[in-house]
Amino acid sequence: MREHPPPGPFRPEFWRSPLRGPWLTSVFGIVLLVGIPILAITGLLSYAAYNPRLPGNDITPGKGLLGFYLFDWPTHPVWLYRLTQGVHVTLGLTLVPVLLAKLWSVIHKLFAWPPARSPAEAVERASLLLLVGGAVFEFVTGILNIQLFYVFPFSFYPAHLYGAWIFLAAFVVHVAFKLPRMISALRSRGFRRELRTGLADTHPEPPDPDALVAPDPAAPTMSRRGLLAFVGGGSMLMFGLSVGQTIDGPLRRTALLAPHGRVYGPGPNDFQVNKTAADVGVDMAGMGPQWQLTLIGPHPVRLSRTDLLAMPLYTYRLPIACVEGWSTEQTWTGVRLADLARLAGAAVGGVDVFVRSLQMGGVFSHASLSARQVADPRSLLALRVNGADLSLNHGFPARIMVPNAPGVHNTKWVRQLDFLPADS
Repeated sequence: MREHPPPGPFRPEFWRSPLRGPWLTSVFGIVLLVGIPILAITGLLSYAAYNPRLPGNDITPGKGLLGFYLFDWPTHPVWLYRLTQGVHVTLGLTLVPVLLAKLWSVIHKLFAWPPARSPAEAVERASLLLLVGGAVFEFVTGILNIQLFYVFPFSFYPAHLYGAWIFLAAFVVHVAFKLPRMISALRSRGFRRELRTGLADTHPEPPDPDALVAPDPAAPTMSRRGLLAFVGGGSMLMFGLSVGQTIDGPLRRTALLAPHGRVYGPGPNDFQVNKTAADVGVDMAGMGPQWQLTLIGPHPVRLSRTDLLAMPLYTYRLPIACVEGWSTEQTWTGVRLADLARLAGAAVGGVDVFVRSLQMGGVFSHASLSARQVADPRSLLALRVNGADLSLNHGFPARIMVPNAPGVHNTKWVRQLDFLPADS
């Protein structure tokens, strides 16, 4: 005797939308099939950009094999991290309406009864639960991180990394199961023809073996064309409200989803600030004439800001980009890290540098930079920006500015540089 499903959403007749079907699900699926690998690649590149093999840089120490990367992060082109992280965040936000629409189109599959009729179906259902759960977890935690709204009781970085690998494993299994059917469904009706089909001519898709089509569909209240326009318009809105934070110029005014607003400081210092001095307990009390920079190497040196300003200064226009997706390009003036390494008796090209901030505590109160980063002539201990002294919120009296490094590794309020032999 066949078991009756529980009432409510476990019964097929509960789901009556006439728009659900293999073709519509496949349209959303093909967009995600292109977008999600891009998100994965740019996310892994962001991880590599932190140079996690260097002391103090790895914020996911228990990752094991999940944290592999195949190269040291380069210093050129200088816009690479700005591009990859900007794409990661902006594309992730743009795909939110598509993801929600895709989940809506298959939500009834989560309530299928019985849960599995064969071992193969059990594997597929398990991958579906991991896929949906992983997708929701990654997108929700990513968006909350962008907004610096840490309401979850765990560290974002390791959770996002582990969640990403779980999600990607389920994604690969799901694609392996569904790709042939998705291709067949997309070929079943023309996209352009569907875009020309109005409400009066909107009919349910033919019954399918995956039971995506409602067995007892209601009359349509929206065409598939309308639904696609609604989802596409939502994606364009998300894109328009976020892309400006990665582009200097007028579009920055449209970045209403930027986490810190759009006005950041006076005059030449009017650009993005991730954390203010007040946020991390830094004030001007320790920034006066008594401030000194300590260089640790074969020949330790202590330098005042006046000493630093008397050294050869170099000016470069470099972008600064943060993991939250914002970026900006400014003109920085300062002393080359390579010159400071030589002053401390260190061999440029053979030393990393461990940077210590006046910020006491916090994951990013210190950072390690690679020998490649130290040796790059554009890597500066910046003292000025856009022709003016750094503001306190931008790192006065001195901050790191390294081409193509994540923003949090451009340490502010620097107090000490430890030049250490690089690992071969």
